[in-house]
Amino acid sequence: MEKRAKAESYIGFCLRARKMVLGTGATDCLKKGAYLIMVCSTASSNCLKLAQKYARRHSCPLMVCKSGLENAVHKAGCKVAAVTDRGLAEAIISAADENFEIYAGGIN
Repeated sequence: MEKRAKAESYIGFCLRARKMVLGTGATDCLKKGAYLIMVCSTASSNCLKLAQKYARRHSCPLMVCKSGLENAVHKAGCKVAAVTDRGLAEAIISAADENFEIYAGGIN
């Protein structure tokens, strides 16, 4: 059995607590703030630009998941997700390992 990364466990907590929205449409429609935007490393350039726009809009960090976001959230085809809880977002950022890259100001 493969050992899960600590950050992936926190992502699982977010999903169970319903503190995460999945997909570009749901992320675009967020009324209250997001504290972390996550994007898959295999996302298209347009999807990456959307994720950067959402990160700027909510003034939050952007995290690129190198091991595949769809594996972390257990949803096939998921390329963008947003964490809506400050504590869980901070826990994910602090537990991020080499499978995650965090950009405070977005990707240049």
